[in-house]
Parts: sequence; structure tokens; C-alpha cells
Amino acid sequence: MCLILFAWKVHKNFPLILIANRDEFYERPAAPAAFWDGAPGLLAGRDLQEGGTWLGITRRGKLAALTNYRDPASLKSNAPSRGHLVSDYLRGRQTPENYLARIKPKAGQYNGFNLLIGDVSELFCFSNRSGLHTVSAGIHGMSNHLLDTPWPKVERGKRALNELIGRKRNPSPEVLLALLADRSRPPDEQLPITGVGLEWERVLSPLFIESRGYGTRSSTVLTIDRAGRVTFVERVFNGGADPWMTSRFDFPIGKT
Repeated sequence: MCLILFAWKVHKNFPLILIANRDEFYERPAAPAAFWDGAPGLLAGRDLQEGGTWLGITRRGKLAALTNYRDPASLKSNAPSRGHLVSDYLRGRQTPENYLARIKPKAGQYNGFNLLIGDVSELFCFSNRSGLHTVSAGIHGMSNHLLDTPWPKVERGKRALNELIGRKRNPSPEVLLALLADRSRPPDEQLPITGVGLEWERVLSPLFIESRGYGTRSSTVLTIDRAGRVTFVERVFNGGADPWMTSRFDFPIGKT
């Protein structure tokens, strides 16, 4: 993932409203969201190159999502795949705190990441660049820096999400997905400097990214209502302006 926006314990009907865009090279193979073979309670897309995922939830209400921390100067060529940080938690039975305690000693082996992890009662954000934070109630955003770093796309997305849920008693997945489709670019003077050069900073600056070989591959809406019912909607893109596949899953959180 390269952009996650979420409202946590803000909306009276939905304790969690999370929307996210996954940005990746078009040539990297991936499977769309589905319940996994061998882990039938786990709903997520799948990175077919390394086997992990970027965002998922289980029928028990465990959820996790990941963004990369952009720092090309510190990239390790032999680092383990960060996507397994998400899938390992979702496939296991550890609490968020126990899982984070287990991965913390080896977090430095990975390239930079932010891991949003939790369940229906609590959320944590763990980064190997800043440590562990309990997520407080509010509107939050995370791109390729730390949680709530005020990059233009994060601030724009947070404002739009806040305005949307303020006027919508039951925001539909379609309205939330429309928010993620924003392709507007901020002026150059507002762009962060992350070491990739001005042209790439421009390409990477919108909520929805488009370029010749890299861009937004999927947009996801994940909501949990007061009754504990999950709605998960994913639109998959293959480099074109329009999605080639949309999937929707609805289920109650339970013990299986």
C-alpha cells in the first residue's frame, strides 16, 4: 500500500472506515482479494511474487495493512518481504501486542515499513523508523512516511474523508472509492523531498497514481459497523483509467 486513510471510532455507525490505494509496478503479479486457500478465514489480495499481502481482515476481526517507507538511500537488496508482516499476523492467533513484540527485534532486517495492525477494539501502528504507537480515535492517514505525516496527498485525503463522513450517515463504498480516485497533483513547492527526484515526486503525489510502468493497482474500502459486520470492496486496475474487476465481500465478525 502507498496510501491508507481511515476514520477510527469517529463515525457513530461505523467504528472503522478504512480506504486504501495499493501502488505497485504493473508487471508485478498479484491476485485480487479472496479468502485464501489454507487460511479460509483470511480475506486479502495476494502478492504472487513473494506470497504476502498489503491489506487484509479475518472472519475473527483481525486486520492489518502496510505501507512502505520511502527512503531509497537505505534500501536493502536482500531484505525479507514486508508483505509477510501482514499475512503472518492474519494467519496466526497472537494478539496484536504479542505479535508486535515478536517482530520488533527483527524489524531492522526489513526495508522501511509502517504496519497498521489490530482488531475491532484496538489499533496500533508500528514502524521500523519510529517505533510503536497506539492509534487514537480520529481521522488518520499514512503514505510512504510515518502515520499522519502531513504530505499533501495525506492531508487532502484526510480532509475529504472527514467531510464525507460528516455528511453521510452511511457512506457507500462507491462514494468512498470515488475519493480514492482523486488524480489531482499539488504544486511543486508542496511536494516532499524523499530522494527520488522531482519528476517522480510529481508522479507519486496524487491519491491515485498513473504512469507508464507504475501506478495504483487496487483501491479498497473496508468498513466495520456497530453490529460487527464487515464490508470489503476492492477495485483492481491494470494500468488503465477504469477498473477491470470489482469484488465485494460482506460477513459478520465471529469466532471462525
